[in-house]
Amino acid sequence: MLEKQYYIPEPEEFMAENPLPESLKEVKRRRDEEVRAVISGRSDKMLMIVGPCSAHESAPVLEYISRLSKLNERVKEKLVLVPRIYTNKPRTKGVGYKGMFIQPDPDGAADIVRGIRSIRALHIAAMRESGLPGADEMLYPENTAYVEDLLCYHAVGARSVENQLHRLVASGIDTAVGMKNPMSGNLPALINSIFAAQSPQVFKYRNYQVRSGGNIYAHAILRGGVDGAGMDVPNFHYETVMRVAELYVGAKLRNPAVVIDCNHSNSGKQCRQQIRIAKEVMENRKFDPDFKKIVKGFMIESFLVEGSQPSGEVFGQSITDPCLGWEDTERLILEIADMV
Repeated sequence: MLEKQYYIPEPEEFMAENPLPESLKEVKRRRDEEVRAVISGRSDKMLMIVGPCSAHESAPVLEYISRLSKLNERVKEKLVLVPRIYTNKPRTKGVGYKGMFIQPDPDGAADIVRGIRSIRALHIAAMRESGLPGADEMLYPENTAYVEDLLCYHAVGARSVENQLHRLVASGIDTAVGMKNPMSGNLPALINSIFAAQSPQVFKYRNYQVRSGGNIYAHAILRGGVDGAGMDVPNFHYETVMRVAELYVGAKLRNPAVVIDCNHSNSGKQCRQQIRIAKEVMENRKFDPDFKKIVKGFMIESFLVEGSQPSGEVFGQSITDPCLGWEDTERLILEIADMV
């Protein structure tokens, strides 16, 4: 039995309390279009979704994004940088830190109302600081309404991508949505998820029957899989990507696109392996024009300080999965820009 603890106001109330300023609405509109242009192939730039595994504290995230903004000026002719500001965290066993949305203080109790206020403030401050709207995971579909005016990229995670409501809500989002392959690594299931997200849908969302027009910018994120013995199975290699390209054609999907998640089961959560993985993918882009055409970008988990920690004692170090440090991140992004 569920115990009601307290009422959570509707998204419109939080938006009215802390609205996105008009000047930043234009910033977001332009960035939305830049991301869509990469996914659709209208732009030859590459997409880089980069940032900490989880945004557990505002100050280090804003410091990271300030640095990313300066780096953006050096690579903006080749790359579209999107800060990864993940405020909802899935947990494999369902327990532990679930992100700022639910737990605004990582060491404190759940407080969703304060969490919603915190993440809206963080996303707006990040955009004001950097001019770069962020990305977040659509972990709970009904929560998307609280931040959809702030994000230029949404990701549906490996544990969620086969869920019907995630697919249907993705079909009604105006910005690009990356659909990760399931934990199993099943590629036809991934393609089915993209098909659902690109299709018009009618469904129940919050307290309404709603209709979507389909999101033609829904696309694949390859993050590796896990086999029946619990072993990581990477899927960033040439052969797997080209198989995804074949499945796109067979399903007659719009805007075939793949983003490579360099961490998770592709790296075995060995954060420094992200460097090797990204460079291997870039070499394959040079080798085959068809591979280059479908691989549109990377997801990289990165923070100020390399690695991870059990609590937030070290400023700018992840409290969830290990992340690449800033110096290596900057070097890698500059090298990728040179290879585009």
